[in-house]
Amino acid sequence: MIEHACAEVNSVRLHYAAAGSGKLMAFLHGFPEFWYMWKEQLEEFGQDHRAVALDMRGYNLSSKPAEVNAYRIEHLMEDVRALAGHLGYEKFVLVGHDWGGVVAWAFALWHPGLLERLVIINAPHPAIFERELRDNPAQQAASQYMLLLRSPRAEDALSANHYAALVEGVLKDGIAGGYISAEDRRAYLEAWSQPGALTGGLNYYRAARLGPPSGEPERGLSETLKSFPSLIAKVPTLVIWGEKDPYLLMGNLEALEHYVANLTIRRVELGSHWVIHEKPDAINSYLREYLSAPR
Repeated sequence: MIEHACAEVNSVRLHYAAAGSGKLMAFLHGFPEFWYMWKEQLEEFGQDHRAVALDMRGYNLSSKPAEVNAYRIEHLMEDVRALAGHLGYEKFVLVGHDWGGVVAWAFALWHPGLLERLVIINAPHPAIFERELRDNPAQQAASQYMLLLRSPRAEDALSANHYAALVEGVLKDGIAGGYISAEDRRAYLEAWSQPGALTGGLNYYRAARLGPPSGEPERGLSETLKSFPSLIAKVPTLVIWGEKDPYLLMGNLEALEHYVANLTIRRVELGSHWVIHEKPDAINSYLREYLSAPR
């Protein structure tokens, strides 16, 4: 049974959904998702963990700070650390997808002693993504959408015709394939319609200045990397990757072993960026296998 609560931590109010008891297993969503994307995992891992999926700051029922800088990576990491402490845990398993995976990578690099294991689903290691954006024309082309998401017109473009662009990009294939229900669609539209939620999600891109070369005099990701204490993840790490991801290409797996001390990779040949929706049983199986394996 999934329960809902809120925590006042790190100067924000974080809504989260939770199930079960035991060791903490925290799930971080990306753009433009919310806690709901992990409902299958809450059901599965709530059997033997305290499985918690939060609405990241800026999303759905969590606080939505107005300042763009409130969405910088250091604040997002601290939300996770503070929520775990609020829940009474010193160490935990962290699972992240897309932007949630970016935050999870950063958390592992900054706070390796707080994690038992790290699971990343279609989210690039920051050093490798910096390389791909700099050197790989295919990834540069695939990331052009980030420039739109950072622009002042993003809110209007994505909310037009009752969020038609988001429905098209996130839900359409699942609706056609039968794994996104009418109830799921209503839940997403309700989350996207929360006052300030669309801007909150977009501010992740704006705060990070994330995207391909645009001719602007900025080095957002490169500057962020300089602040990291290490670029080597010392936490045992499972990376699951949908190979048909049109946004984050397979080059993001190349030489990943140089940045992760204890790495396991599981590829999902027919999975896209939305592999968690498409293949929930496979995702759960990979997670189960990894959690039971020796560290």
